[in-house]
This record gives sequence, C-alpha cells and structure tokens, in this order.
Amino acid sequence: MDATLIAVAALWGAVAGLLLPRAAYRFSVEPEEPWRAACPAGHALTGPAGGWLGPARCGACAVAVPSLPGGAAPQAPRPRRRGYAPAVVAPAVTVLACVALAAATGPRPEAVVWLLLAPVAVLLAVIDRRVHRLPDTLTLPLAGAAALLLGCAALLPERGGSWTSALLGGAALGGFYFLLFLINPNGMGFGDVKLALALGVALGWYGWGVLCAGGFAGFLFGALYGAGLMLARRAGRSTGIPFGPFMIAGALVGLLFGGLAA
Repeated sequence: MDATLIAVAALWGAVAGLLLPRAAYRFSVEPEEPWRAACPAGHALTGPAGGWLGPARCGACAVAVPSLPGGAAPQAPRPRRRGYAPAVVAPAVTVLACVALAAATGPRPEAVVWLLLAPVAVLLAVIDRRVHRLPDTLTLPLAGAAALLLGCAALLPERGGSWTSALLGGAALGGFYFLLFLINPNGMGFGDVKLALALGVALGWYGWGVLCAGGFAGFLFGALYGAGLMLARRAGRSTGIPFGPFMIAGALVGLLFGGLAA
C-alpha cells in the first residue's frame, strides 16, 4: 500500500469535499426552477467558480443578540453563519471514498481518474438524496469525462483495465437502465439512465464481472433501504426513493473489488 498516495487522496478528498456543499445547495431545486443564486436569507452567493464552490455557510448572515433583561445594554452582535447544505457528511464521504479508491487501486493510472470523478459522484448522490434529481449538467459531463480520462489512462503503462471494455460497459449498463425506464417510467428516472452511462464506463474498465457486481450491488443497497423503510412503516410499495446514491455506492464497491483484483 502506497502511504503517499493514500495521504494525497485524503487531502484531495478533504479539499474537494469542503467545496461541494455550495454546489449541492445550488443544484438542489425542482426541475422547473432555476439554480439557486442566493442563500436562504437572500444574500448573493459569491466565491470560487462564480459562487458555485464553497462551504455550506453564508458569511453575510448574522443573528443579532436581543437586549438583556433589566434594560442592560445588549452585547455586541455575534456573527453566526447559517448552514444551508450538508457541511460534514458530504466532505467526510468524499474523503473516505477517495482513500478507499486509492488504497484499492494503488499507483496505477486509473487511480487518478477515480479521484477526479469521486467528488462529482458524491455531489450527485447528495443532490438526488435532497430533491430526487440527477441534473444533466453533471451526469452527462461525468460520463464524457470518465470515457475521456480512462482513454488517456489506457495509453499509460501498468494500467489495470481496458478502455474498450469501459466503453462497452457504459453502453451495457446505460442500455439496461434505459430498458428499465421504458418498462416502468414511474419507478426509474431518466436521470438514473444517464448516471448509469458514467458508472458503466467506470465499472466496465475492470471487465464484465466487476460491471455486474457493481450494478447488482446498487440494486441490493436500494432494495435493503426500501425494505428498511417499509419495516419502519415510513414508506409503502409506491413510495419513491432516490436511487442515485445506491447506484453510486454499488459502483464504489465494484471499483474497490476491481482495483484489488486487477
């Protein structure tokens, strides 16, 4: 195990993860609504990448301290930033995912690809969890980036997979989800189909066995979650659940398996 690679992956995951909450907040809107441009208090979002990247806090928000009992002079206002997106979970998951992928893949060219794609996958999982939506702005570029980056990795020595099988894997998993969408549009969103393209490319890099394992794991995680909700009487058979996070979790399991076996 390369300790330096693990450390770099953890650092990258921490930096990238801390920049995700702002994007998660701005993207978490209904399909007919525009992307958010202000915090819940109405302050315009500014910062890196035109305000798209940053923490889940608004520096302009402050809560005034009321007057003290007995007519005493109030204390000076104490700024308190309001959080509007998951400020801990998303960064922590990003770090864990990057470290796990680096440890499983080792110093092979595709490790860089997984580290670059992991924060976007976490961002998609957060958005889908919040509003049951996978924006085309993220899913389609993710699929294209996966194919392009793995194509570059395929040109380098000591690679652990095949670019041809990656492209075929994307077509296969995307086609399978599209078939499910045609059979039951109410149970499978078209955003899941587009996400399947990217995940299929990544899983297909390590071959058909990893593709099947990662795809099956996603369905298994989703089924267990749904069954748990039903047992807790928090959902019924017709209750919709965001499937993107489970697809991504299954793909992560598949990539870990593929990286260790390559």
